[in-house]
Amino acid sequence: MSEGAANVAAYVAAQREQAPALPAFGTPSLDASRAQALESLSQLGLPSQRDEDWKYTSTRAITRAAFTPAVAGAPCPREFVSQTTIDGLDAWRLVFADGFWQPELSLLDDLPNGVQISGLGQSLGSEPQRIAALLGSALGQTPHGFIAMNSAFIGDGALIEIAPGTRVDKPIELLFISGCSGEGFLSLPRNLVVMGAGSQAAVIERHVSLADERLLSNSVSELILADNASLNYQSVQQVAPRGFHVGGMFARLGRSARLQATTVTMSGALVRNDALVNLDDEGGFASLDGLYLAFGRSHVDNHTHITHNAPHCVSREHYKGVLGDRGHAVFHGRIVVQPGAQKTDSVQNNQNLLLSADAEVDTKPQLEIYADDVKCAHGATVGQLDETAVFYLMSRGIDRQAARRMLTQAFAADVLNRIELPALRSYLEAQAAQRLSPEQIRESES
Repeated sequence: MSEGAANVAAYVAAQREQAPALPAFGTPSLDASRAQALESLSQLGLPSQRDEDWKYTSTRAITRAAFTPAVAGAPCPREFVSQTTIDGLDAWRLVFADGFWQPELSLLDDLPNGVQISGLGQSLGSEPQRIAALLGSALGQTPHGFIAMNSAFIGDGALIEIAPGTRVDKPIELLFISGCSGEGFLSLPRNLVVMGAGSQAAVIERHVSLADERLLSNSVSELILADNASLNYQSVQQVAPRGFHVGGMFARLGRSARLQATTVTMSGALVRNDALVNLDDEGGFASLDGLYLAFGRSHVDNHTHITHNAPHCVSREHYKGVLGDRGHAVFHGRIVVQPGAQKTDSVQNNQNLLLSADAEVDTKPQLEIYADDVKCAHGATVGQLDETAVFYLMSRGIDRQAARRMLTQAFAADVLNRIELPALRSYLEAQAAQRLSPEQIRESES
């Protein structure tokens, strides 16, 4: 048995055992797609450093012992949900325990006309053929074994459908809580957001841990934007120090559609974020921003892929990382301009701040251009705090540690200031300030 097949044998067996209990089992198209994903999982295995896209990210901490796929029914403490509430955020909320929707903990009162929000499993039960036809449409070719695993187990998650011309005046929050089943479990949420022509909405996807236990969250979100649709999508990972998170955002944009997506990673033993965006028609706009903090022995890997399939599209990408202690980060940003995608305008930047000699980052911005009338640029920087700026603040009576903290927070704030929702922005600023405390920076410096 190959190494790839060996590290997924337990998951393949678990899927075959659970398959009859998955929502909409017996729907031919969905059964076929799950079976195909399971075959891909068996063939691909979970990625290792032999895979080019995982060259700098070891999954051994995940593969050394298999996780048990969670099943519905694990309770999640209501008080914990209350503790995670973002002050001042007026939003509709769906709460998930180990990937399964908890209606009793969710807030979906007074949804406006044209807005449908529910658990994916529930919708698969009532409209299996229609929902099954949408699943996978933004995914394209399966990039690695974790995505195949999620597709093989499709069961629950969030389904958001915004009717054409509908403008949603409040954000929609998806709160995913891992660890409700206990230690050693795997959650596999699948989210689907369908935006009708000319619609507008904002979605917040948050991943948190109930306790500091060895857990794995493997999440996939598909975003389908019709012509002139506009979506503001925020993804936040606040995983416990012993927790693992692998997440993927896959989007397809129609004519003049706009996607503004921000990914913020605050913590976690290993966090991998994939973002794949296809600009499929003229006038599309995609903006990908990201902030990642890696302290202790945390490892954060961001892989982005924007494909310009049509002319006159614009993409912007801006990722920043702050690393201390033995933190390790990876950034691989790839922009592809297909033949015929003339008048493409694309800019990609990655900047990293190292607060200790043991912190490490591997960055690879990449352009592939197959058209001749384009405007594209990319760049990456890795450095330490500017000692001249530190000295300037110290000359104004600020002690060294406070000066370092101020400059570090200002570096991170460049991404957070781009978040349009004031309550979420304030919350993340406070979380970042806590992570970039004087004690943390002092430990990193030493």
